[in-house]
Amino acid sequence: MTSSEPVPPVSPSTAVGTQVKRHSGRSLIALLLLVLAWILAPLCVIAVWADSEISDTSRYVATMAPLAENPAVQDAVANRITDAVVQKLDVPALVDQADQALGGTRVPPKAASALENLLAGPVTSSVTSLVHTASQKVVTSSAFATVWKDANRTAHTAVDNLLSGKKSTALQAHGNDVVLDLGPAVDQVKQQLVANGLSAASHIPTVNAQFTLFTSADVHKVQTGYRLLNAVGNWLPLITVLIAAAGVALAVRRRRALVAAALGTAVGMLLLGIGLAAARHIYLAHLPEGVSSPAAAAIFDQLVFFLRRTLRAVGVLGLGVALGAYLGGPGHYAMRVRTWCRTGIAWLRERSGFGLGPVGPWVHRFKSWVLLAVLLVGALILALWHYPTGWVVFWLIIAVLVAVALVEFLDEGAQRPSTSPGPTADPAH
Repeated sequence: MTSSEPVPPVSPSTAVGTQVKRHSGRSLIALLLLVLAWILAPLCVIAVWADSEISDTSRYVATMAPLAENPAVQDAVANRITDAVVQKLDVPALVDQADQALGGTRVPPKAASALENLLAGPVTSSVTSLVHTASQKVVTSSAFATVWKDANRTAHTAVDNLLSGKKSTALQAHGNDVVLDLGPAVDQVKQQLVANGLSAASHIPTVNAQFTLFTSADVHKVQTGYRLLNAVGNWLPLITVLIAAAGVALAVRRRRALVAAALGTAVGMLLLGIGLAAARHIYLAHLPEGVSSPAAAAIFDQLVFFLRRTLRAVGVLGLGVALGAYLGGPGHYAMRVRTWCRTGIAWLRERSGFGLGPVGPWVHRFKSWVLLAVLLVGALILALWHYPTGWVVFWLIIAVLVAVALVEFLDEGAQRPSTSPGPTADPAH
């Protein structure tokens, strides 16, 4: 008969130590995943913005179209067209015509020569003023707005080619400059000048006037970053959400992890907004001489308009999720807020005398499922909303809160909560 050696019992301290080590390992992995999600959150917003701006023609045109009515951009375009047209106009020939006219009036030669010198400056100034006036009329007309939209719609593929490093004819990166061809607008100015009596404008050859959309020494770096983000595309937000979800699932206190994930996302959006403001300041502070600062500011603001709107929406969503996760937890202040709300709703239900019939007991029985359905409907609406703004997210959160309050009102089986509830916190949450 063989006897086996007795297995030594595991001491409670050893079991607790093993559990602590396991929890420490889980917490460390969860923390690393959450930190990675925090880092990726701003990149997600940038990736979605870049993908939507470049792949969606209507979105790109909607972004650039308001610039046609921006006074600073209109002045900058009019000045650029004026310079290009005046350079092609034969102003000395106009002075010679005036000189010949003076010679035909029997003016002494010395006087005619003096008048010619005197006329050179005024004629040039008058022609420049006339061209600038015509340019202003063109760029402030509704026709220019249409031309601007059509040009940006046509150049949409060129923007993609530019950021991806490919060549384009309408929109290119010349060194550090990103330029747009103003040829069609120049043709309208030439027609306007001829209509105003400057027949010499009809002899102006084709003018390849280019308007600088923005100037940056980091164009090629932007191209590299764009190619990287474009390769990730719309998969990056899904990957980031899965990473954050894994971090929350592995955390020992999941509710706190969810609050941390949401707040980290909101902080990331705040940092992205600060980064955009800093980039705008640095960009405007290093503009080349002769570039209109107001026009450059307007173009920068318009290019990042949807990016700013998206980061605000994500930031508000992060704050809303964090607040909801906290208020649904066992914290002292969270329980006080819930108690106050349930007490007020119970008081309204009792005073209203509104008969619910079988609805009240049904809601009480399936209350958890009804609340889950409310949250899922809110998430579905947000997912299907076409480019939500911060205000859209805010009012959607308010609507969800109102729906939750309505469910509590319909729950006739709910007991009026005590004013001093005893917290029963679950350490796992």
